[in-house]
Amino acid sequence: MTTISRVVRKRIAAATSPRALPSASSCRQFFGVHVASATTTSSSTSTIDAIKESATANAATFDSQYGDTRTSANRIHRKSRSPVVAHAVSRQRTVPAELNITPPPYAETGVVVPGLFPNRVLLHDEASINRMRTAAKLARKVLDMACNSAKEGITTDAIDGAVHSAILRAGAYPSPLNYSGFPKSVCSSINEVICHGIPDARSLENGDIVSFDVSCFIGGVHGDNCATVIVGDVEEDGDGVGADNDPPKDWRGVPQKTTFANDEEQELFVTGRRLVQAALESLNEGVAVCKPGACLSEIGKAIHAVADAYGYDTVRTYRGHGISDEFHCSPFVKHYRNSDALLLEPGMIFTIEPMLTEGNSDCYEWNDAWTVATVDGGRSAQFEHTVLITDDGVEILTLPEDGDTRRDKHI
Repeated sequence: MTTISRVVRKRIAAATSPRALPSASSCRQFFGVHVASATTTSSSTSTIDAIKESATANAATFDSQYGDTRTSANRIHRKSRSPVVAHAVSRQRTVPAELNITPPPYAETGVVVPGLFPNRVLLHDEASINRMRTAAKLARKVLDMACNSAKEGITTDAIDGAVHSAILRAGAYPSPLNYSGFPKSVCSSINEVICHGIPDARSLENGDIVSFDVSCFIGGVHGDNCATVIVGDVEEDGDGVGADNDPPKDWRGVPQKTTFANDEEQELFVTGRRLVQAALESLNEGVAVCKPGACLSEIGKAIHAVADAYGYDTVRTYRGHGISDEFHCSPFVKHYRNSDALLLEPGMIFTIEPMLTEGNSDCYEWNDAWTVATVDGGRSAQFEHTVLITDDGVEILTLPEDGDTRRDKHI
């Protein structure tokens, strides 16, 4: 069995878990597929065209400001960086019994039991939605902490420890911990690592692109989100810059570098920013097409349109997913053009988590049976939200507490 086959088998097994059905008081269920009509599918063409046009303009604006070093023969930035390799992994962290934290069923054994109805799609009622909001808000709070901790010299293992402690202090359980045997409390994926990176003793380096996927289990449900930052992309004298010369800012509002040691360093950061911008834009556009009566496949089409506009690829092996008391369940959300004809209905909750790559999206799994990296060594960036389909649109559950959950243009 090839490595990729093992990845797919494991992902399918994990994604159709875990155990007992939620009670009727927590959510409703339907088992059939509500198929989108030809009219619904065809009416989206103009929307997708508009998304690609907007993304093409945004890419052009970026390139006119910074210059575009990418060519068809040189799509992947390889200067100033070495391939990521595995480093020492510390012992698995524990959850002290005296904290009285309720864990998910797999916490002790690592075994994710397949669900009785793997193809069901849940329609959450208000009580379940409120629990999901709580879990999602905590996941977002800890994600922001992880991203802000990503500085040159710190190890991803140290950040894992901080994430683990923060989630426990909130009375929650870190969802990745021992999920099918995953050894850590957060996924940290650097440069060419697409997803499921295991935090280890490697120190973060200036210019690294690093994604943190933070999930937690509280109130009997999971919250899940992810974001990407560039290590060291901070303007040291940002507070003293005049209004007419304000440096650009990243998605957190952090002023970015305007001075570089040399052209090579500038190229490293600028090409990284472009990839991160595209990944975030693809998430925002994927969220924006969500509403009652829309087709699930519109999400993938929107994301793929953005990737095409920037000249990147979108990963096909890993997908978004439904989420509730199960970490991964239906519906599964493809981040590329597809024909999954499922109509979105109020009460659905799922993640959208596009992974864009500089070069080709083909990937392989490391020997640790978790870490997934690009075959060609191109860097990857990922953003993820958990969203709720409402009666009149979509609510992003994983925005910061001071964010407007109805606005789809803010990470």
